[in-house]
Amino acid sequence: MRYEYELDFEVRDYECDLQGIVNNAVYLHYLEHSRHKYLLSKGIDFAKMHEEGKDLVVVRVEADYKSPLKSGDRFVVRLNVSKEGRLRMVFHQDIYRLPDEKLVLKAKTLGVCLLNGRPVVAEEVERALFS
Repeated sequence: MRYEYELDFEVRDYECDLQGIVNNAVYLHYLEHSRHKYLLSKGIDFAKMHEEGKDLVVVRVEADYKSPLKSGDRFVVRLNVSKEGRLRMVFHQDIYRLPDEKLVLKAKTLGVCLLNGRPVVAEEVERALFS
């Protein structure tokens, strides 16, 4: 599969639980950080949008854990983005351990833009991601 964006990481000791593997909740941080970096690479400025009363928010995350990561493991988060309906952005994100490319996690994250608490189409996001 071809991906629009990817970001490399390395597991830090404090991200692991007593079993010596990355805690399930930490994967959500990896996914979020890669989405933010992707959006920044597309020129989407969260701070500016927030000042205008617009906030990009996650409304749903589906994550299928396939294989654990351990302290010191290198890995990559790869993503694609698509539309679902008029308002929802869908981030398809996969995590692979490096260098063997073993699939660690498959995730689908749905997001919307809120303007004063109501879902809206953010024109700057539409232009940056879908035109």
